[in-house]
Amino acid sequence: MEPHRRTANNGSAPNLNLAGVADSVSHLNGHRPAAMDSGPFHAAAQRILTTVNTVIDGKSDAAKLALTVLLAQGHLLVEDVPGVGKTLLAKTLARTIDCTVNRIQFTPDLLPSDVTGVSIYNQASRLFEFRPGAVFANIVIGDEINRASAKTQSALLECMEEHQVTVDGTSYKLDEPFMVVATQNPIEMEGTYPLPEAQRDRFMARISMGYPDKESEIEMLETHQAVSPLANVSPVVTASEVAAMTTTVQQVYVSQSVKEYTVSVGRATRESALLRLGASPRSMLQLLRAAKATAALDGRDFVLPDDVGDLAEAVLAHRIILDRKAVGAGETPNSVLRGILSRLPVPQAPPGQPSRAAAATGSRNR
Repeated sequence: MEPHRRTANNGSAPNLNLAGVADSVSHLNGHRPAAMDSGPFHAAAQRILTTVNTVIDGKSDAAKLALTVLLAQGHLLVEDVPGVGKTLLAKTLARTIDCTVNRIQFTPDLLPSDVTGVSIYNQASRLFEFRPGAVFANIVIGDEINRASAKTQSALLECMEEHQVTVDGTSYKLDEPFMVVATQNPIEMEGTYPLPEAQRDRFMARISMGYPDKESEIEMLETHQAVSPLANVSPVVTASEVAAMTTTVQQVYVSQSVKEYTVSVGRATRESALLRLGASPRSMLQLLRAAKATAALDGRDFVLPDDVGDLAEAVLAHRIILDRKAVGAGETPNSVLRGILSRLPVPQAPPGQPSRAAAATGSRNR
């Protein structure tokens, strides 16, 4: 399965970094692009969100969370009932970026080598040659990931965590940016293999699409009948621009009090009597990365405690496991997290640092 590269949209794309981003870069590995100024950053983010929202009606929050995960260099799990746009969201996000994209349809007979690649003996050269698998792309769409066996699912562990593939003792780096967007159906059990805890922990966030509201569903019936909404989607940013945006996110400031608050959330899940498994240290790191991306998208260069609290359910709910008594009492991972957040004291903003309301007002005034 060879990745394809789409042609860049040569529209009015602004210069994207402090001193000027280098021209189109085919290989970003080993090169750290310069950060963007706030203006070009928000212009690029708005182009992506506008394109996604044009295709996915009434799901602006899901679109923003998907972009947040992309800019935080994480991976996204889209979980919901059939027919609500899980795969469509993944495809639309991928098409907004001029980069390599591969789609893997996970099935019970899919082999790990189909994902990572395989070494084939070349009789002419009498040497083994590596043939890359479908994971060698900037964005990999894993459709119905829970239909593949646990052995095939585990082939993604190294890819998602270390951005590399090891075959026959040789490691091959994956191009940057790299993101896995996986979908799964939570209610269909026949022919599925539930994701193990180690696999779920690799996903930065989980999105539940939900049904659209009445107006959005009527609009969908009016606009999506004659032609697929994906037909008119073209790239609005390049891979180099996305890499520059991730550099900007990495430079967002995190105060000591926000770090302590993030750790307090994680430790509270481990100490909760309602949970059999709490949040891992990896999830704390990913929660903070997602909070930095949210702050950047909101026009701030610093993280607020509210950023951490707002993302806690999306980042942590799929990683924790309820105690049997909690399940019997009707609790859900989300309800437990909401209870924990309501009890934890929220640190006040340091002197000179505005609250979220003040920051939002200042952003609108600019």
